[in-house]
Amino acid sequence: MSAASDGMLLERALRLAAVAHRQQVRKCSDVPYFAHCAAVALILAQFGFDDEELLAAAALHDVVEDTDVTLAQLAVQFPPTVIEAVAALSETKNDADGKLRPWEDRKAEHLRHIASASLSARAIALADKLHNMLSMRLDLAAGTLSLGAFRAPPERLLWYYRSMIDAAAGDDAQLAPLAQACYAVWEQLRAELRVLMD
Repeated sequence: MSAASDGMLLERALRLAAVAHRQQVRKCSDVPYFAHCAAVALILAQFGFDDEELLAAAALHDVVEDTDVTLAQLAVQFPPTVIEAVAALSETKNDADGKLRPWEDRKAEHLRHIASASLSARAIALADKLHNMLSMRLDLAAGTLSLGAFRAPPERLLWYYRSMIDAAAGDDAQLAPLAQACYAVWEQLRAELRVLMD
C-alpha cells in the first residue's frame, strides 16, 4: 500500500468481497472463496504492486463474474480505475437467454479482452492465475483435486492458463517477474497433472 493511502479503499473492497463470496468455497476444498480474493491482492503486493486502487480491484476481481454484485453497484463505492479493471477481468458466463456459454467460447473471449486490458487488469490476471495454479497444486498434494470439478479437461486447462499468462504478460517489463513466477508454477502443475492423467 502506498504511503499516501489511508487504507480505507482496500478495506471497503475486502469487506465487500468477503460478504459477496461468503456462501462460496473453492473448487475441490472447503476453503472459503474469499481466501482467493485476499491471496490475489497479497501476491500483487509481494511483487511490488502497492497501488491501493489496483489492490482493491484485485480483491473485487470475481464479484461481478461470480456473485449478484453488478458493476453499477461497485461504481457507487469505487473509483473508475477499479471498475475498469473488474470489468476487464469479468467473463460473460451466460448468453442472452441466461444459459451457460461454452467454456471454449468464454475463455477465447476473455483472452482477447485481457490482451488489450490495462496494466492493472493484466497484473491482477497474472496474480489470479498464479494463485489458482498454486491452489491446484496444493489440492493435488492433498489428494482432493477432482478434474471433474472443472469445465474442461486438464490439457485444455493447461492451454488456457498458459495462454492467459502470455496474453496478460505481453512484453511489459513491469509484469515480467510475476509472469515468470506464473510460468514456473505452470510447468510444475503440468508435470503433476501428467502424472495424474497417466
